[in-house]
Amino acid sequence: MILAVASGKGGTGKTTIATNLAVTLARRSENVSYVDCDVEEPNGHIFLKPDIKSCVSVGVPVPEVDMNRCTGCGKCGEICQYSAIVCIGKKVLTFSELCHGCGGCTFVCPEGAISEVPREVGILEEGMADGVGFVHGRLRVGEAMSPPLIREVKRRIPGDGVAIVDAPPGTSCPVIEAVKGADYVVLVTEPTPFGLNDLELAVGMVRELGLPMGVVINRSDVGDDRVKDYCEQESIDVLEEIPDDRRVAEAYSKGEMAVGSVPEWGQLFDSLLQRIIENANGENKA
Repeated sequence: MILAVASGKGGTGKTTIATNLAVTLARRSENVSYVDCDVEEPNGHIFLKPDIKSCVSVGVPVPEVDMNRCTGCGKCGEICQYSAIVCIGKKVLTFSELCHGCGGCTFVCPEGAISEVPREVGILEEGMADGVGFVHGRLRVGEAMSPPLIREVKRRIPGDGVAIVDAPPGTSCPVIEAVKGADYVVLVTEPTPFGLNDLELAVGMVRELGLPMGVVINRSDVGDDRVKDYCEQESIDVLEEIPDDRRVAEAYSKGEMAVGSVPEWGQLFDSLLQRIIENANGENKA
């Protein structure tokens, strides 16, 4: 089972929920993996403190043109939708930072003048953290495209057990790449006007992907009831309402797990996890 944890905006507590769910599963002796797809700024490792076993470079194929064979026909530039390769007169310019690695230019070149060379976009690290399999990606500084690295991170999801996918915040392409293929999506929000606005966007994204979902309202006692009212109107299950807790904030500031620092949070996450699994199984059967 793949459970994706996402949010319409940053700062809602998404990683706190994702890491504590992973630890709760491990305490049940489940085969569990934590997969951090927030490759632009991964921070799950701060709390899980994994022992990293491997680190590999991840790249995308970009075009390299042999001008001795190129005739300047321009077909490569015509097929590229991202202007990563442009033919100007008899000269071909390539912009590797814009390339999505689709291979279209190589395919259409009648002279076979275009080959592909790898360009590093980031690194991928794997390890273990107290019974939790761990994998995350780190996007290269200045890199504009994170989906290729996210795809590579997701390829490391084991074929058995439960995977907790920590998605990037928002509703853009990286988030869609992270959550697609999940069995269930947990949307983490907060009861504020900003939280509601971004939750509506996230719900629209998940529905467009046709995935089952539920909502966790974090810091539920600091705002109003509009998020709850919205979920009721949209027939979205509120999985848990988590009140603001200074002890959790203190644990977070020290890089400590909430389920280990606050005793009652262990019961809270047991209950939350049970409800997520029951809902996911119910949706799958339907």
